[in-house]
Amino acid sequence: MTRALLIAAPRSGAGKTTLALALAAALRRRGLVVRTAKSGPDYIDPAFHAAATGAPSPNLDSWAMPPPLLDAVLSGAAAGADVLLVESAMGLFDGLEAPPGRRGAAADLAARYGMPVLLVLDVSGQSQSSAAVARGFATHETGVGIAGVLLNRVASERH
Repeated sequence: MTRALLIAAPRSGAGKTTLALALAAALRRRGLVVRTAKSGPDYIDPAFHAAATGAPSPNLDSWAMPPPLLDAVLSGAAAGADVLLVESAMGLFDGLEAPPGRRGAAADLAARYGMPVLLVLDVSGQSQSSAAVARGFATHETGVGIAGVLLNRVASERH
């Protein structure tokens, strides 16, 4: 499969979309073919993704799409790409109570496709507690690998 990265956070409003757009633009400037997708039933962010990459950005929804359809949509999104950026809706583990892999959570995609996760943490109003949040996300679910953590809204050296 094309190299892929899942951009996720503990919640909405942490800066995932801004990071996804900036990363897509930066990679394109370096000459890479970048494609994007959005987890869940979000129809606003994919329009921004398409503007940044010049290509459609489909939704990947492990709850609404049966696994063969999910595989086909992901394969189509990644076709011809050097890198696929998948932006999480809401929080990484947010979804419905359903069997593993079918919750609609972005974590389902990370586990199913072995996508490393870049965790975006809005650390405003905290300092060392952000390390505990990152550690919790890294160990919360087997099969979901946190590859890196980006601290957003850092306000001081103490962060």
